[in-house]
Amino acid sequence: MEAGMTDQDRGMSSVDRPRAQHHIDTKSPHPARRYNYWLGGKDHFAADRESGDAIAALFPTVRLAALENRNFMRRAVTFLSREAGVRQFLDIGTGIPAPNNTHEIAQALAPESRVVYVDNDPIVLSHARALLNSSPEGATSYLEADVRDHERILSDTYLRSTFDFSEPVALLLIAILHFIAPTDDPYRVVSQLANALPAGSYLIISHATIDFAPPQRASDGPTLGGFYTRSKEEIAGFFDGMEIVPPGIVATPDWRPDSGSDPRTDPRDVHMYGAVGRIS
Repeated sequence: MEAGMTDQDRGMSSVDRPRAQHHIDTKSPHPARRYNYWLGGKDHFAADRESGDAIAALFPTVRLAALENRNFMRRAVTFLSREAGVRQFLDIGTGIPAPNNTHEIAQALAPESRVVYVDNDPIVLSHARALLNSSPEGATSYLEADVRDHERILSDTYLRSTFDFSEPVALLLIAILHFIAPTDDPYRVVSQLANALPAGSYLIISHATIDFAPPQRASDGPTLGGFYTRSKEEIAGFFDGMEIVPPGIVATPDWRPDSGSDPRTDPRDVHMYGAVGRIS
């Protein structure tokens, strides 16, 4: 932790001024910065580009997969805002701001929506002003934490002041769980977060897979680039006890595609599942 900073300093609301951070590791690749690189952003370092290019050499369509993942998130948030009436969104692993951030999507449909962003890369905090640009009717907050630290997240002062936990919350775990090793028990990570939410809340997940890969590509292994890919059956385990919203666990381009979007991207080009579950 930076000298002089408390845990509360790492959370901030839409009325706070983002604080500069000085502990960014530029020598090791980070998923948020690598994802930004694939999306065509500018907030990445040589280590991120080298890692991104190495993965792209084996999976040439990885940039398309990143775009389709972003589109899945947009459609899922739109569904929950427009059809399910959700007004609170907890976006963990949000990454570096890009067009159509969660609060922009939700507040365009329901200006009173409230969003809390969570990420463990300090470079995201340096861009927090874009994430905290809430509509006057709604609210946004940001806190720096790891998805595995559910106590840190759920007890955060800003989160508790932003959300009304008597109302449903949508938990977004977009392209983050495949960075959690089996030894860290990702199912426990998800259940600890989901079980703390009120009934009627929702879980949104996108996750890398090799289900769509031909046998010779599947042999590249499930841990390429720090990814722990999982099968459809394994991903279903994250939704244990929940009602999975139709169309179920499907390739990200196939989850409630926009009308007139055919022909859709081939699942073999994205290697990602997306799904939404309702917490009872």
